Amino acid sequence: MGKNKKDKKKGKGAEKTQAKTEKKDFHKMKKELKVMGEDDIECIVAQIEKEEKKRLQVTETLVEPPSRRLNFTLVAHPNKDQLILYGGEYFNGGQTHLYSDLFFYNIPNNTWIAVKAPAGPPPRCGHQMVVTSANKGQLWVFGGEFASPTQSQFYHYRDLWLFHIAAKRWEKITVPNGPSARSGHRMVFIKKQLFVFGGYNDNLRSYKYYNDIYSFNTETYKWTKLEPSGTAPSPRSGCCMVAMNDGRILVYGGYLKKNIKKDVDKGIVLTDAFILIPEKNDVTGLKYKWVQTKIGGIHISPRCSMPIVSASNNLSAYCYGGVFDTEDDEENIAGHFFNDLYQLDLERLTWKNVSLSGKKEKDKTRRRKNKDGDEMNDDNEVDDQDMEIEHIEEKIESTTISDDGIFKVTLGAAPATSGSTEIFSNGHISKLFQPSPRASCGLAIKHGVLYLYGGMYEDGDKQITFSDFYSLDLKKNEEWKTIIEDDTSSLEWLGSDSESDEGSEEESEESDSSEEMDTE
Repeated sequence: MGKNKKDKKKGKGAEKTQAKTEKKDFHKMKKELKVMGEDDIECIVAQIEKEEKKRLQVTETLVEPPSRRLNFTLVAHPNKDQLILYGGEYFNGGQTHLYSDLFFYNIPNNTWIAVKAPAGPPPRCGHQMVVTSANKGQLWVFGGEFASPTQSQFYHYRDLWLFHIAAKRWEKITVPNGPSARSGHRMVFIKKQLFVFGGYNDNLRSYKYYNDIYSFNTETYKWTKLEPSGTAPSPRSGCCMVAMNDGRILVYGGYLKKNIKKDVDKGIVLTDAFILIPEKNDVTGLKYKWVQTKIGGIHISPRCSMPIVSASNNLSAYCYGGVFDTEDDEENIAGHFFNDLYQLDLERLTWKNVSLSGKKEKDKTRRRKNKDGDEMNDDNEVDDQDMEIEHIEEKIESTTISDDGIFKVTLGAAPATSGSTEIFSNGHISKLFQPSPRASCGLAIKHGVLYLYGGMYEDGDKQITFSDFYSLDLKKNEEWKTIIEDDTSSLEWLGSDSESDEGSEEESEESDSSEEMDTE
């Protein structure tokens, strides 16, 4: 008994010490923020929400397309030929910009409308938004992240918002027992319930990844923390989560950061898959079980921040791009970005690569007749075709980015600009346009057409954030169409372009410092 009491006192002492340390760090941070002229982030968020409540009228404005951004949400309007885009972030190398703007894209007219309604949410990224057709259309937004311009502070939300599409009205849903504050989580809508899974919380001093799952009943307005049987997925963020046609939920992949030793963390890209299955004969709608599964079909190399969107029948889903981080050492991380499009069969649980066929056009081969009157191909054209075929067959230099003894991932350098896919058919070569490699872009499907907007790519230390916009008819799979072309040459970047630039700056600073010391 005495030993237990001693341990208990020791535990309380440790808790007190930790509390004092956190309090000391908090006051230290406030002093540093005061020097930088930056308020405490909770005060910033509270002030923004207070200002939003002062808005009295709804305004709808015809605007230019949304600015460059990533980690936003893009969904299809449930009743109209429109897409809806909300929030996101943009980093220009010097400051981070967070958005709370709400856009409606009219597909037939190719126009954007910015809607500002009273008492809306404060800016955020890494949130989740789902759309329902109930009550003439609803948008449900949960969680996300806010950062101060200098990125010295991060704030994670745990709030739930409802936007009434027809009435153009925001409503903050304040009810207890919801998930903790987080971003990078995933949320789907099934049978009048929102399901929130995973995510992370990182305040630069500590971080935590989650694997809990909550449901929110959109009729009773009640949160419930589910306690499924079986082995749950490990904690993660940035995973693929999609509702299946029979009420099940699929979770695939994601990202997890672990502390491997003091002040050293390691990122892990996950490739496992789980299904959340309703228990049989359950009338409460709250009993589930986790079952680990395997996805067949072609093999997809490990990646995270790959968006997924399901078709209207929930029988298939589509994924685009993503990123895989490789660590040269404990400090240097390089991202390998992808621009492949995959289809996931949700009935058979198999991956399929979406191959583009190109438009079917008549044979425009120039022909000439020989001395006997027979038609023959132009010699120059034959030579051009031979050269292009040889170009396809050239060996492409590749880099191994993962080899764990089970599978090996190999890829070549990916361009920051949009490229093309070459297809060879009936003796002819066609070059099909393809959006550039990227992560954290937006995907939405409306009337069988897939839409892709924005996202980001890294070129050394430079972050390239996109504002381009494309569509692909999934019934034909002929070719991507460009709705908005992105000119990355006009991209503002205030940071260094590479580590070598940083090294040069440091050397210059050291030189200047040395000269000052000599002068003194």
